[in-house]
Amino acid sequence: MLKLMNYVAGEWLGGGSDHRDENPSDHNDEFATYQVANSDNVLQAIAAARAAFPAWSRSSPIARHDLLKRVATEIFTRKEELGAMLAREEGKTIAEGIGEVTRAAQVFEFFSGEVLRIPGERIASVRPGIDIDITREAVGVVGLITPWNFPIAIPAWKIAPALAYGNCVVFKPAELTPASAWALADIIVRAGVPSGVFNLVMGSGSSVGQAIIDSPDIDAVSFTGSVGTGRLVASESTKHMRRFQLEMGGKNPLVVLDDADLTTAVECAVNGAFYSTGQRCTASSRIIVTDQIRGKFIDAVVERLASLKVGDALDATTHIGPVVDSRQLEQDLNYIKLGKQEGATLRFGGELLKQEKRGHYLQPALFTDVSSNMRIAREEIFGPVASVIAAKDYDEALAIANDTEFGLSAGICTTSLKYATHFKRNAEAGMVMVNLPTAGVDFHVPFGGRKGSSFGAREQGRYAVEFYTAVKTAYTAA
Repeated sequence: MLKLMNYVAGEWLGGGSDHRDENPSDHNDEFATYQVANSDNVLQAIAAARAAFPAWSRSSPIARHDLLKRVATEIFTRKEELGAMLAREEGKTIAEGIGEVTRAAQVFEFFSGEVLRIPGERIASVRPGIDIDITREAVGVVGLITPWNFPIAIPAWKIAPALAYGNCVVFKPAELTPASAWALADIIVRAGVPSGVFNLVMGSGSSVGQAIIDSPDIDAVSFTGSVGTGRLVASESTKHMRRFQLEMGGKNPLVVLDDADLTTAVECAVNGAFYSTGQRCTASSRIIVTDQIRGKFIDAVVERLASLKVGDALDATTHIGPVVDSRQLEQDLNYIKLGKQEGATLRFGGELLKQEKRGHYLQPALFTDVSSNMRIAREEIFGPVASVIAAKDYDEALAIANDTEFGLSAGICTTSLKYATHFKRNAEAGMVMVNLPTAGVDFHVPFGGRKGSSFGAREQGRYAVEFYTAVKTAYTAA
C-alpha cells in the first residue's frame, strides 16, 4: 500500500492522521493512505515559499525551462503507469487516464518553452530622452486548489505556468485523489525543484484550503471546483486584496439542428455527456434538439448508450467507469429521482448496476420531455445524466442554450455555415464547439468561461501569463 506524505520546505512530512484512498471500481482495493496536513503545515509551506521566492523569481529562465522539461519527460515516460493509477483512484477509464496524463506532460513541455518567451515591450515616451520598458514579473506565492475529476491535468496546468513565470507554489489537491497529486509532486521534486519553491499539502478544503485563503502571505489563488467554494475563495481573497482565478460549474448546451449529420450529432452528444462518467465541467448536460431530427436523434442515442459498457476503469473494454464516490453517486441518484418528479421522461438508464467487483456503477441516464425551467436542466449534476430539450428552430435553440447562469462551453451540430458562424458569435460561453463534443480542449489554448462559470484570467496556453505575472512599467532618462 502506498503511504503518501506532504512535501513542505523541501522535506516529506509524516506524522499526521492517515486517510484511505479508495478505488471506486473496487471497494476492497484500498491502495493508498495519505497523511492529512494541518494548518501549521500549511503555514510552514507558505513561509517556505515566501523565503524561496526572491531567488526563484530571479532565477535563470533556462533553469526553469530545464526543470519543467525534466518533469514533462518523466510524465511522458510513465504515462501508462500513471494513467492506470489515475483510473484506479478516480474511476475514469484507463484510456482516459493515459490521455489525461499525456496532456499533463504536454502542458509541462509547453510551459518549458514559454519560460524562454516571456513577453516584454519597449515603447517610446511622449517626452524626449526617456525610454519606457514594460516587463512581466512573478506575482509571488500562489495557492493552487484543484478538483478530483482531472487530478493530474488540472494541477499540471496550474503548477507549470506558476513555476515557469517564477512563482512559488502551495498546492492543495482534492481529498478524493491524493495519489495522483502525490505522484505529480514526487516527479517535480525528483526533477530538482529548489526547497520551498513547490509545496504539497493534502487535506480537506475546510482546513487546508481555508488556511491557504486565510493567509495574508498568499499573493494569488487559482481555484477549480464548486460554485459555492469559488465564491468563498473570491470573498476571502478580496479581503486580502489578492488576485484570484476561479473555474467553477457548467451546464453546457449542445444544439442539434435538423440539418445535422445524425452520426456526428450522436457521437458528440454521447461523448460529451457521458464519457468520463459525465464528471466534467464541460459535459453536455443539456442537449437542445430541433423538431424534425429529434425523434431519430433520441432513438439513435438510446441505441448508442445501450452498446456502451459500464465497468471497472482498469478493464480495457470499459467505456464508462464508476462514479467517483458514494456522495457523488447519491447526488446523481437524487437528480434522477427529481427529474422523474418534475415530469421528465427517463428514456434510458439511471439504474445502479451490479458488477463482479463492488463499486459505484451507474447506468448513464437520458431524460426527454425536459423543459428548460426544470432543475435537472438548470443545476449542475456532475454525473452521467443528460436532458433532451425541444426547440422548434435555431433561434429558439440559441435562446435556450444561453438561458443559464453558466457559460463555460457550448456546442452545435449542423452542416450550415450560416448557423455555425452565428452560433460561434452569439453563444454566451467561453468555448464553442462546432460538430465536436463540448468536452475536450487542447493543452495550448486558453480555457475558461463566462458568467457563473469562471472569473479572472484564462488558464492554459500563453494566456496563463496574465494571471501568473504582474506588469511593471519602468522609465529611464537618457
